Amino acid sequence: MSESASASVEPRRRIQFAFTDEQEEFRATLRRFLTDRSPTTEVRRLMATAEGYDPQVWQQMSEGLALPGLAIPEEYGGGGFGMVELGIAMEEMGRTLLCAPYLSTAVLAANAILNAGTEAQKKALLPDIAAGARRATFAITEPDGNWDPAGIQTRAAADGSAYRLEGVKSYVLDGHTADLLVVAARLPDSGPDHLGLFTLAANSSGVERSLLESMDPTRKIARIELHGARAELLGDGADATAAIRCTLDQAAVALANEMMGGAQALLDSAVNYAKMRVQFGRPIGSFQAIKHKLADMLLEVELAKSAAYYAAQAAAAQDAEWPALASLAKASASESYLHTAIETIQIHGGIGFTWDNDTHLWFKRAKSSEVFLGQPSYHRELLMQRWGV
Repeated sequence: MSESASASVEPRRRIQFAFTDEQEEFRATLRRFLTDRSPTTEVRRLMATAEGYDPQVWQQMSEGLALPGLAIPEEYGGGGFGMVELGIAMEEMGRTLLCAPYLSTAVLAANAILNAGTEAQKKALLPDIAAGARRATFAITEPDGNWDPAGIQTRAAADGSAYRLEGVKSYVLDGHTADLLVVAARLPDSGPDHLGLFTLAANSSGVERSLLESMDPTRKIARIELHGARAELLGDGADATAAIRCTLDQAAVALANEMMGGAQALLDSAVNYAKMRVQFGRPIGSFQAIKHKLADMLLEVELAKSAAYYAAQAAAAQDAEWPALASLAKASASESYLHTAIETIQIHGGIGFTWDNDTHLWFKRAKSSEVFLGQPSYHRELLMQRWGV
């Protein structure tokens, strides 16, 4: 490479491969809080409610730990941290199956506003989200379950200075309890492929919300019907496709880290049970077949965890490849989490299939997380496209 050519190449930003002491202290503090506030008895209680979360715990998360605003810049009332700290928080929440509107509010909705909103809109909307006073969600998928923005069919029509939304959104995380909706819709007057993001109060006229049944009651999803609901355009009117994709990539990184927290909890459970359960006068963990199974699980979890950590570090450093790494992490974490859940149930034997055993709670979360934001096959295809294959 010539001297002039080398001088024109922008240097890559350095990506850390270890957590700092401050980040480890943050993890320890959060783990103590979640262990106390989200035991499986509390998870079981909350998953049986329609709301699916405890307002008092959400208030403690907001006022005591400032978690909703963790990754929101300080100028909008947040903590000003980045994707690495957000990943740590999500991992610890996944470890304890926290039932709270965190992914919907602090990750999906907050990032959608940050990615697409004007300065005035950010200052108007984000401080309440950062303070935990406004719960929000991102409505993109429709009844076909397609996470690709190209599949959006909801329409927006201009109505004076605002817009009217027509369409149906489905699988909207915490959509039944959110205060604010961030909705992706088409702007046909601006071209067939022009997408916009819109904000509206969830209790607005023309909005019908209903809680959907799902196999994972620890994470609530809703159907939202929009019948001429009046909404405000988020941003300056430019095509929002890039902002939508960026938001989904950020959510994929966060979810991958959450899944690895759950996978680690399952692995720990399997190891502890193998040490405790005795057959033929010896712990089952002493049998070679169980040892090998646990070793394989450890290797799989550590590899997927490394991908999730790396994606978070790359996103924080704004590395050029971070969107591709987001898909890599999501696909890897989805498969590792579900496989670890299946293997943990088998190690627990007959009791692992019973309602009294907590393993099935993580299994259901693993299955719902596998398809949320797109299945592994979808993210593999996206990864190849982003790598130019």
